[in-house]
Amino acid sequence: MGSNDLPEALHAEQLLELAAQAGVKQAEVYQSRSLSRPVFFEANRLKQLESSQSEGVALRLWREGCPGLAVAYGPVEPQDLVDRAIAMTYLNEPEPVELAGARTDHYPDLGETVPVETLVEMGKVAIAQIRDAYPEVLCTGQWECEEETTRLVNSQGLDCHYTDTTLSCFIGAEWVRGEDFLSVYDGETERGTLTSEKVVQQILQRLSWAKENVSPPSTRVPVLLTAKAADLLWDTVQSALNGKQVLEGASPWSEMLRARSQGVVLLTDLIPLVTSDTLTITQQPDIGPYSCPFDDEGTPTQPLLLIREGRLQQFYCDRTTGRLLGTSTTGNGFRPGMGSYPSPGLVNMLVQPGKGSLCDLIGQLDEGLVVDQLLGGGAGLSGEFSVNVELGYRVQKGEIIGRVKDTMISGNVYTVLKQLVALGGDADWNGPCYTPSLIVEGISTTGRS
Repeated sequence: MGSNDLPEALHAEQLLELAAQAGVKQAEVYQSRSLSRPVFFEANRLKQLESSQSEGVALRLWREGCPGLAVAYGPVEPQDLVDRAIAMTYLNEPEPVELAGARTDHYPDLGETVPVETLVEMGKVAIAQIRDAYPEVLCTGQWECEEETTRLVNSQGLDCHYTDTTLSCFIGAEWVRGEDFLSVYDGETERGTLTSEKVVQQILQRLSWAKENVSPPSTRVPVLLTAKAADLLWDTVQSALNGKQVLEGASPWSEMLRARSQGVVLLTDLIPLVTSDTLTITQQPDIGPYSCPFDDEGTPTQPLLLIREGRLQQFYCDRTTGRLLGTSTTGNGFRPGMGSYPSPGLVNMLVQPGKGSLCDLIGQLDEGLVVDQLLGGGAGLSGEFSVNVELGYRVQKGEIIGRVKDTMISGNVYTVLKQLVALGGDADWNGPCYTPSLIVEGISTTGRS
């Protein structure tokens, strides 16, 4: 599915031409089209097959410097879309026009389509493997092949598009034992090939660890966050590195930008630590199942060194934020939704792994808590969190002794990241974040015996 497959009513060139005829010289058209074929399982059985297709176009233009945005989903009359965008300009104040320069980039298609029959068979095999070991478990699942095409064209001569196909699976296992209810889930997203074996083995391991229920630790102990639970930390880090949050003074690391703007030049060794010196975080937009060649403003994405050995190196920006910060865009201008203006967003945040498997990390704990699934919201930009542990295990003398229930963890992300004990070598994709498991201190644990 390429840009040539988009319906005639959504052809970008026609919208640009109509805008020019109306006296608007600066405009851009953002187009997105997706085709998804999910397969659903419920209570160990195939439940339903679906096929959904969506398409949308967003026209952004500037009339005498005043911006206007209009969005349509599905077929649309081009002149109506242009008229709506122009009408919006009368409600907005003038601003600098942020358009990428002339460039034509048609990137090769990524990924391969998998037939629905293959997805169904993958689901049946995976659920059968789990139930062979635990016949009393009820499994749900979703296997999906999704193809998405993105195209961006503007009046400056920019024309770039790409198509990517991703394969994903999600498996959940519910185990009811009297009044005790256990839910274990995991998933994986890949391009090209997808096997459910890794996810199945992870679920079987979690079920094995949860055979016995034990009391949570009664004192503060090191906490091991698996790759699945580590989002508790990284969502906050992403927000703190957002140039827009820095510009508004909301990020706790804004002071470093202010020092540079006042002409204070810090040597690398004098830059204060914002995390443990064992932590290095980068953006790598050209790898993994969430790779992206350009942002929603048409700027090519690029690798970024964000934190090196605990020291802040840079923030990420879109065009507007980069201009206001006195720097430039880092190629991170993305739309939260079709009807939104671009704002800073990361592509493929990578946390540099350490050494050892998850079991190796567990073996380092004399007394500790493993957190694998959480309930409730994250920490937010403030870093403060207090969340319930949906799935956790107690560790004694390097071994898991059972599952803990009715347990809550609390703390502050920025404080915890300065008390990093160990990073595992078991990094995995958790959404567009590639993270290993990690052991941290500074987290309070409360629970009921």
